[in-house]
Amino acid sequence: QGFLYTAPVREQGNIYKPNNKMMEDELSEKAVRDVHTKEIDLVNRDPKHLNDDVVKIDFEDVIAEPEGTHSFDGIWKASFTTFTVTKYWFYRLLSAIFGIPMALIWGIYFAILSFLHIWAVVPCIRSYLIEIQCISRVYSICIHTFCDPLFEAIGKMFSSIRFTVRKEI
Repeated sequence: QGFLYTAPVREQGNIYKPNNKMMEDELSEKAVRDVHTKEIDLVNRDPKHLNDDVVKIDFEDVIAEPEGTHSFDGIWKASFTTFTVTKYWFYRLLSAIFGIPMALIWGIYFAILSFLHIWAVVPCIRSYLIEIQCISRVYSICIHTFCDPLFEAIGKMFSSIRFTVRKEI
């Protein structure tokens, strides 16, 4: 129910991650869901609380009358209702008009970002780390060849110098 397929398992582990015994046990107990057709929660639409500090703006957060300066109660109630209903329906209108195009744009953007990260950024960083490892070995050999004897000689020269501090009154 709700599961599209189970990942094939063999004795050595998952065929996508061989030699992973823990994954084999995990997959034998539960099936894998396809991430593109997963069920979405229509009630809690912000499960990771991305917009807690931005979107939760109520009437009282924008419009407030201090003590001693109050409008008529009917005006205050009508203003509250107008603000709340306008915000609710105008958001729905904007999301109906621009929601799908913006989802398309953001989907393309994050697909490009993922592609560049997977196929360009990480390989460049790995290549750099491999090259810098070779350079660091050569640098280390040069330092140990030329600087170590120099600093050892300087250390021996200054090792026989003794200082004494006396306080005379």
